[in-house]
Amino acid sequence: MNASRLTLITIDLSFHAASAAAVAAVLERHGVAVEERRAPHERAFELLAAGQGDMLCSAWLPGSHGAYLAPIENQIEKLAALYSPYALWGVPDYVPAEVVAEIADLKKPEVSARMIKKIQGINPGAGISRFSREIISRYRLGEDGYHFENGNLEDCVSAFEQAVARRDWTVVPLWQPQFLHWRHRIRELADPENLLRGQDQATLLIRKAALARLPPAAVDDLRALRLGNRTVAWLDHLISREGMVPAAAARQWLSSV
Repeated sequence: MNASRLTLITIDLSFHAASAAAVAAVLERHGVAVEERRAPHERAFELLAAGQGDMLCSAWLPGSHGAYLAPIENQIEKLAALYSPYALWGVPDYVPAEVVAEIADLKKPEVSARMIKKIQGINPGAGISRFSREIISRYRLGEDGYHFENGNLEDCVSAFEQAVARRDWTVVPLWQPQFLHWRHRIRELADPENLLRGQDQATLLIRKAALARLPPAAVDDLRALRLGNRTVAWLDHLISREGMVPAAAARQWLSSV
């Protein structure tokens, strides 16, 4: 590959596609053509390690993806922290905060009697999936009938939106930023044991060999790129709920900054 073309590996979820589109738009302004390759969490890092891509958007460090990056960290440069994501367990805001304020409250008999017991997640490699299974175990929620199920993003989103349409009490294993937050008011449950690992930095990664091929001005612009959680949630909403292709959403954002 020459200096004017890079392969960008994107973790295959809509909000990662949103931030990757912004990265690609910045590169293309500097004459760098971008080929995007999408893959699930673990596979994305395997492709980067195998040299089948130049950049990865984006690694949630240190909590969610630190273990995936560790084997190749000496080959990689961290270019920019694009936003500050974190995993969460949330409930619709109509669930009273005085009754359900933290994860442990899910075991209260009056809460357990009303809650949907299936907690619908996404793929197994996601940090939120690993953390959710830890929560089920640590709080012994299985004794009360709760169970976590992996699925795809649409499974997770549909389960939540259908529950909200019925005004059911439900728990959504989610993260910030994500397009559901643009339309719904989701209240985060307190996590006093920090099983959800707190806030990460969504870090744009590049192989050091590929970094040397980029125009210096492109590198400068990438290092300065800060999207923020609200912008990524908005871009994710445009893509996932307004039907906009990621590149067009990124161009709309670029035109406003």
